Amino acid sequence: MRELRYLFALLVGSKRKYVDPSRAVEILKDAFKSNDSQQQDVSEFTHKLLDWLEDAFQIKAEEERDGEKPKNPMVELFYGRFLAVGVLEGKKFENTEMFGQYPLQVNGFKDLHECLEAAMIEGEIESLHSENSAKSGQEHWFTELPPVLTFELSRFEFNQALGRPEKIHNKLEFPPILYLDRYMHKNREITRIKRDEIKRLKEYLTVLQQRLERYLSYGSGPKRFPLVDVLQYALEFASSKPVCTSPVDDLGASAPASGTLPPQIPPSTIEQQGPSSSDVPSTSPVQRSVIHKPFTQSRIPPDLPMHPAPRHITEEELSVLEGCLHRWRTEVENDTRDLQESISRIHRTIELMYSDKTMVQVPYRLHAVLVHEGQANAGHYWAYIYDHHQNRWMKYNDISVTKSTWEELERDSFGGYRNASAYCLMYINDKEQYLIQEEFNKETGQMLVGMDTLPSDLRDYVKEDNKRFEKELEEWDAELAQKAQQEKLLSQIPRAPAPSPAPVQAGEPEYLEQPSRTDISKHLKEDSVQAINKALAEQEDRGPEAIMDTAIKLEYTRLLKLAQEDPPPECDYRLRHAIVYFIQNQAPKKIIERTLLEQFGDHNLSFDERCRNIMKVAQAKLEMIKPDEVNMEEYERWHQDYRHFRETTMFLMVGLEFFQKKSYMEALLYLIYAYQNNKELLSKGPYRGHDEELISHYRRECLLKLNEHAAALFESGDDQEVNNGLIIMNELIVPCLPLLLVDEMEEKDIVAVEDMRNRWCSYLGQEMEPNLQEKLTDFLPKLLDCSTEIKGFNDPPKLPSYSTHELCERYARIMLSLSRTPADGR
Repeated sequence: MRELRYLFALLVGSKRKYVDPSRAVEILKDAFKSNDSQQQDVSEFTHKLLDWLEDAFQIKAEEERDGEKPKNPMVELFYGRFLAVGVLEGKKFENTEMFGQYPLQVNGFKDLHECLEAAMIEGEIESLHSENSAKSGQEHWFTELPPVLTFELSRFEFNQALGRPEKIHNKLEFPPILYLDRYMHKNREITRIKRDEIKRLKEYLTVLQQRLERYLSYGSGPKRFPLVDVLQYALEFASSKPVCTSPVDDLGASAPASGTLPPQIPPSTIEQQGPSSSDVPSTSPVQRSVIHKPFTQSRIPPDLPMHPAPRHITEEELSVLEGCLHRWRTEVENDTRDLQESISRIHRTIELMYSDKTMVQVPYRLHAVLVHEGQANAGHYWAYIYDHHQNRWMKYNDISVTKSTWEELERDSFGGYRNASAYCLMYINDKEQYLIQEEFNKETGQMLVGMDTLPSDLRDYVKEDNKRFEKELEEWDAELAQKAQQEKLLSQIPRAPAPSPAPVQAGEPEYLEQPSRTDISKHLKEDSVQAINKALAEQEDRGPEAIMDTAIKLEYTRLLKLAQEDPPPECDYRLRHAIVYFIQNQAPKKIIERTLLEQFGDHNLSFDERCRNIMKVAQAKLEMIKPDEVNMEEYERWHQDYRHFRETTMFLMVGLEFFQKKSYMEALLYLIYAYQNNKELLSKGPYRGHDEELISHYRRECLLKLNEHAAALFESGDDQEVNNGLIIMNELIVPCLPLLLVDEMEEKDIVAVEDMRNRWCSYLGQEMEPNLQEKLTDFLPKLLDCSTEIKGFNDPPKLPSYSTHELCERYARIMLSLSRTPADGR
């Protein structure tokens, strides 16, 4: 009890990011340990915790009572009473019973009221949307509701065929405000009247739905159609233009002589193939085989009617038939509409049956939802708790506490989506404001918050813990400062000068990034020289400045044309030149102009006199640019983004190359970084990165392949193989799952995560060695943790050095190979 007090006090006033509950949990585990040492589910644990707290408070209350009946706060907060009324062996009985957590069955019901009706009546259930019924001999009526009402949702059932428990993933809706008037003993007479009325309405509703079904599924055979469509089809047939011949007779004249055409070829193909063999001179006694033309042979000859039509029908017959069909169709449409409106009206009446003022006097507000994700034997737990002062939901997931929304709570708690669903709901009496009101100082009248709400002993305990925490922080800061000082001293030690780099030999690939903007990539030298030569051919007698201006215009025109083209996926012109990337992403004009000047001012152009003169003019113009003309920070950002784009391309390219070699472990890290970098690029604009769906697909497939491999190793049963499989899961797959879950819009990623989890959860019902069972039990909570907190990854893998030409060539090669190998998309 003392450790629980300390725990809750720390939750109120601790300065730590999170509070470690281990000491209290260990004590509870020892106290609740059962004789057979079986693991308890969370509902059983909660039952025992409430009982244990009730006993502890009862002892305290007995000690402190002063002649009065002792009050137990656990009983007053969490326990209510209901009256059981029934008939047993022909004799009526009434029993008053106390309850804490009220158990509700989930299977077969769609919302919380249906569950409550089933639990309270234990007879014929009058649910709004369900036909479930069960017969018992009693009714339950609440006589006293607790301020905190807890519903325990039974989401597990035992599968007799498989011999193991299974989780019920069905969707079950519950409201933020629950009115409990219909279940109160004081309202039992009016509730019974309303239940009888609902029963009558539902019986009538069943009749109407059966009648409507006859209109919507008309016919006596296996295939049925809406009656209104049947009448429309009959009307269309009768109104079609009559034909006087059989559908095959009119083809007889154009058909070839018997024996000239294989019988399996339909007559319509003859007209598509031109003249018959008898009309064309033949040089061979062997008849030419008919060529199958799937796209032309299915065309209907223009002189044939598009639809079947009556052979003979008079105007008088057609007039009578059309009049009848039109009238019948209108009658059926009216009958169908009337039935649908009546059904909707009855549904609405049933739903509003308990909405009158007398039945909305006992409101309970949803305060907390406890969620489980996983299967019957393993999973992960978290909770949503409503902050009444901030009017928002908070999500408590291990050490992470984040703001949430009702929409997120619905998705995770209702069920039917992924493997997550609520197993416990806590409602509080909405009229008992003391449950959520702030405390005030009796002397000053000021509101008490945080530490001030605690008793003096707990306040002192929390202060001491905060002092220890502050000391830990100081020691941590001192340790970091010492490390930084050591690194600084090491950096000041003189080192031998590094040897000058060897000259680059012909054909050796250059590095992806150059050390500065002026040392622009050498592959641009050839483009610059071509532009200069074209400019000289056009204006040979002009000076270096005019030649440079013309060359820059020619180069810009060339790059603009590349930027405006729509090339195939294997040909990405952005990799050829930064300016193509800049143009497509609408970089400022000044950024593009300076980049072109740097290209023509590069020292690699100093190999002959003409180029050297143009290089000097470009360098002079660069020096003349004033700081206010070009924002150099923005300029560097654009070039940094381009380097980031090329780096992302290389991550993607290398990852795909490994994937095609089936080296999935090597491919995964490259694809992970490709996706993350690409997502960051695309956040700035749609043309900043690559196809997100493509990278997402191969990242997902890589994880699925590794999961299958790890599962196969686990199934082998060999200790070394099992350990290797679990290493793959723990070090590669589990850290990646939050990346797939963080974006709820990526439905394929979410399905893939569920597939991987289900594969491992399927082992729970299988017989295996105890050591395997232990390893599986230790591993599954990590796999089923649905936290989307991104955990640290290894450093990005080192990228090889490619010249621009080699990068474009390898990128084209891998993209072409992908187009030839269809991806088995999920």
